[in-house]
Amino acid sequence: MIQRIQTFFLVVVALITGVLPFFLNLWIDVNGKEIYAENELWLSIAFYASAVLAVISIFMYKNRQNQFVVNRLNMILNLFLLGFFVYRSLSLSGEAVVSEKGIGMLIPVFSIVFLVLANRAIKKDEDLVKSVDRLR
Repeated sequence: MIQRIQTFFLVVVALITGVLPFFLNLWIDVNGKEIYAENELWLSIAFYASAVLAVISIFMYKNRQNQFVVNRLNMILNLFLLGFFVYRSLSLSGEAVVSEKGIGMLIPVFSIVFLVLANRAIKKDEDLVKSVDRLR
């Protein structure tokens, strides 16, 4: 069912993780060069994987349990990305030459929030289906 609210949340996650990391800088290094996801191969792979998992989850609407699991895997991937960004932001030098953190470091946070909202909607649908089955 494409018209469900979790589909909207998953489309937002796919857009956030598939497009924004390549337009918003993740951090600025010591030399003043802006670092985007395309500058780091494994970061771009991780962001693309998150977007692909969100799209896969959209088309798994007939099997809500598997959709829920794929969203959980996507959350774990985004938690790893968030952990890397926290580590990276804490290890950026801040003494004589100041490195700046970019707004792109918040992308996994927003992605996790929308994935949690999608999982809550999936759980609500599953509970509704189970309650209807009890009436039969």
